[in-house]
Amino acid sequence: MSSITGLPIKAPLKKEVVDHDQMSQYLIASLRADYSPREIHAQEAMLKAFGLVAPDFDLEKFLITFYTEQAAGVYDPRRKTMLIAAWVDQDTQKVVLAHELTHALQDQSYDLRKFLQDRRDDDDATAARQAIAEGHATAAMMQTMVAPQKLEDLPTVVPLMSMNMEMQIEQYPVFSSAPFFFRYQALFPYAQGARLMQRGLKQGGWQKLRDFFLHPPETTKEIFEPDFYFEHQRLPEVALPDPRPMQHHQRLRVVERNRMGQLGYYCLLGQLLSEEEAKKVAPSWLADRYLVYEDSAGHRYAVVARVRWAGAEAAAGFFRDLHTILVKKYPDMGTMRAVPSPAPLGESGSSAGAAAVVGSTSVGTVVVVRRGDEVLWAEGVPSAQLEAMLDYLRSL
Repeated sequence: MSSITGLPIKAPLKKEVVDHDQMSQYLIASLRADYSPREIHAQEAMLKAFGLVAPDFDLEKFLITFYTEQAAGVYDPRRKTMLIAAWVDQDTQKVVLAHELTHALQDQSYDLRKFLQDRRDDDDATAARQAIAEGHATAAMMQTMVAPQKLEDLPTVVPLMSMNMEMQIEQYPVFSSAPFFFRYQALFPYAQGARLMQRGLKQGGWQKLRDFFLHPPETTKEIFEPDFYFEHQRLPEVALPDPRPMQHHQRLRVVERNRMGQLGYYCLLGQLLSEEEAKKVAPSWLADRYLVYEDSAGHRYAVVARVRWAGAEAAAGFFRDLHTILVKKYPDMGTMRAVPSPAPLGESGSSAGAAAVVGSTSVGTVVVVRRGDEVLWAEGVPSAQLEAMLDYLRSL
């Protein structure tokens, strides 16, 4: 693997063959070492707030079961140890070895744990870095399978192997029954990451792939659409300051501030509408931020979010999709009503192309504003703060 990737062997590697219980124990220990209870709780709150999981969903328990089922091998950068599952056949072990040994080489050159955790405050940037690490290891693994041919000379190999990987993993009961959000996020770094690596290989071979570790992408859009990375295209950013209207609910507290990214919106639309709609809408993503609030005593959540799209038409498409999602999410809301837009509005200096709708639910008011290429919305707003929230969203 060192010969293939060009990454030097700098130290001996510790190795263990483990059974199911040992693999499960390792994953539990690893999860708790890498993520604090507060971070796990924040992710769980986000999933519940966006309607991606049931109210009684236990994220930690799910993740351990979800990944133990699939784990044929793991490289642990904390202990500098490679674990191989004892229950997989010898041919599979050879493939797994190629992948995990590449992770060990990555770690010895780039400090893999630091690389993966350097943007812990940004889920989208973290997912992009995971795609670099897993995509690179997957590409190296594929190269061993197609040798003596070069991976970069076989344009159909990565899509075909990715499709085969997806078909194989669908046979796992926990994986196949998991929400689309988790299934797609689990496959994304391997399939889309390997596609990016193949583009890099065509530009400069395995030496070129080092650039991904030295200058990693900041967004999953750069993984989905490699031209954004290779052409150094700058993406906009949006701000989302804490809205004062949400401070009027005494029990609501912010538990997460983050961004979904193109990957997050792909998974959101794919699960709550359809993957066809996700494929159509998500590529127009440019920037986003969200806040999740929790009322732990009342077991309820609130969301404030802002997302920018590639144009007004794309924003209008998401505005319609979001309306459909919210009506499904809050069966007691009924029909959302339109709110007249004041003029002038926004940077354009007029209300042209702007729209706002509101609806009442048992857990608070829902407000959605479309303005030019942006959609801004809030869920769980105290009813008395409706006008204040509309003013806040329109002021951003």
